[in-house]
Amino acid sequence: MFEQLGLIGCGLMGGSFALALKKAGLVKRVVGYSKSPTTTARALQMGVIDVEAPSALLAAAGADLVLLAVPVGATEATLKSIKHLVTPEMLIMDVGSTKGDVVQAARHALGNQLASFVPAHPNTGKEVAGVAHADADLYQGAKVILTPTERTLTQHLHKAQALWTALGCEVRVMAPETHDAAFAAISHLPHMLAFAMMQSVMRQEQADAFLSVAGPGFRDFTRIAAGDPKMWRDILLANKAEVLAQAQHFKQAVQAFEDVLQAGNAQALEDLITLASAARAQCRFNQPASAAEPALTA
Repeated sequence: MFEQLGLIGCGLMGGSFALALKKAGLVKRVVGYSKSPTTTARALQMGVIDVEAPSALLAAAGADLVLLAVPVGATEATLKSIKHLVTPEMLIMDVGSTKGDVVQAARHALGNQLASFVPAHPNTGKEVAGVAHADADLYQGAKVILTPTERTLTQHLHKAQALWTALGCEVRVMAPETHDAAFAAISHLPHMLAFAMMQSVMRQEQADAFLSVAGPGFRDFTRIAAGDPKMWRDILLANKAEVLAQAQHFKQAVQAFEDVLQAGNAQALEDLITLASAARAQCRFNQPASAAEPALTA
């Protein structure tokens, strides 16, 4: 049980975290701050938070748990703003989709207080953003990856593991660089491909005619192209090196398909499809394909 959650960022992810903690009986009080006063007021009205804070610093004041639910690019500035209130007993986490840049930002911002920080990435979300869509069950069944720094206290790592597990999550621990390579492959590049697929269709003269006959396959393939543009811009830039590396692997795979198509080699084409189909059948995902699948985090 935590006495007080300092919630910095009261949107979908932060709001859902607060609601989930309340539903599980894991927090007594939530003090929230968002850059937009309208968001904070809405969070208060919905019961996501109990008290509005006028700044990130005051949201963290007196908290034994602090969650940063802000864009990854704002991590360093946000941590700097609360640094002098951080205590060894305080657990600080984020929900960012990239981890190498977040860890580096925390090193710069927190200094000796880095021991309190447990970087976290809950792999869940919705296409729709904002506190109005906050959901106490958003994290249920989600995979959560923790990427502790070299100075993170073991007691805080264990506390974070226990917290996310209590919210119904499957928790894994990875090095930040391993996390970023993995998510470039299974989330960041797929989002970029979905964006590119929509672009490739829309640039054709017959785009409207093509889209008028689109069915479930196209719908499912491009679902994640509905993600928030600013957020995905930041994610792709933050993990640029790993995304570009994965793009090279993808280009090689597409080239293999192009080669067998060009040659009219039916057996080779079937073999490539069979290999992909078998691999896909072995995958285990958070939940069935639906609008609740990850789109806002990667």
